[in-house]
Amino acid sequence: MSPTAGTRHLYVHVPFCAHRCGYCDFVTVTGHEDERARYVDAVIAEIDRAGLEPETVFVGGGTPSILADDDLSRLLAALPAAAEITVECNPETITPAKARVLVEGGVTRVSLGAQSFRPHLLDVLERRARPEQIAAAVGVLREAGVQSLNLDLIFGVPGQESSDLRADLEDLVALEPDHVSSYELEAKPGTRFTHRYGRELERQADAMEAYYEQVVATLRSAGYRWYETANFCRPGHECRHNLGYWLGHDYLGVGVGAVSTICLERRRNRPGLRGYVAAVEAGGEPPAELELLTPAERGTERLMLGLRLDRPLELNGLAAFVDDDACERLDAAGMLRRSGDSLVLTERGRFLANDVVASVLR
Repeated sequence: MSPTAGTRHLYVHVPFCAHRCGYCDFVTVTGHEDERARYVDAVIAEIDRAGLEPETVFVGGGTPSILADDDLSRLLAALPAAAEITVECNPETITPAKARVLVEGGVTRVSLGAQSFRPHLLDVLERRARPEQIAAAVGVLREAGVQSLNLDLIFGVPGQESSDLRADLEDLVALEPDHVSSYELEAKPGTRFTHRYGRELERQADAMEAYYEQVVATLRSAGYRWYETANFCRPGHECRHNLGYWLGHDYLGVGVGAVSTICLERRRNRPGLRGYVAAVEAGGEPPAELELLTPAERGTERLMLGLRLDRPLELNGLAAFVDDDACERLDAAGMLRRSGDSLVLTERGRFLANDVVASVLR
């Protein structure tokens, strides 16, 4: 039996994009239209070799929906059956034909990269979709029968004011997504984005706490559950795949640049597109970097991720990595609650999650 055969979650990476946004640090490539079909063939071969029967599959990128309809259809047909299959899409790529490919391919969940509904902020983010295209894409996907729809929203964009965020949230809620992922903009040092907007990013840093509170309050009042630090859902629409990460489950990543964590082994496929395709076509393993995690490293990761959730984290096997004295202080300060062998952040603690979690770790 394959060592990955019992793994519960599968991630498939599609790196292709029409344009690389200035703030992006994912493994992506632009162009390469003539290599996309070969890449899909290679990914299918890697999936077939794994022999998984997962609970969830997530096809991310990049922009998976940039694939030609027939290539996307072939990829979806090769995925193992799963209770939840998510595909990331950009609004400008969604057509009625693309939506049919998704639904007929067994996709149960689409994650749509909106990011903002303000044209001037979309320009700063170098996003191609216009606000009307975002709304149109939602309508097309709903009409096609997509069961669950996520919208991504970014805050802290250079030039953004509180009124812009309020308008973005109003436009987002009006589209009635089942799930919302709302992230603080993180621009990596040294990127062209930070060179261009460095001073404005520093100004925005002072507003992040207020923006975050605005996001949480608005989405909660609209009926969404704040179930993870940056994620909100209507009943029954948690992202089961991402819950697998946050709960410390093993997962397999296939495709260029994809990451896997199986027991104490972390494997990162290297980012070179041609090297990946050539290796898989030759019947070999993709070029990869291997990292062996210690039990302490894996346990610490499980704590850091599990405490992002609104549910108690059971400390089965994790108690050794918890600072008991720090927990008592944080409990007294109203930041955390410890009940027997479980920990959960209070609402106050969740707004300061990074600092609170860092204090909990031994």
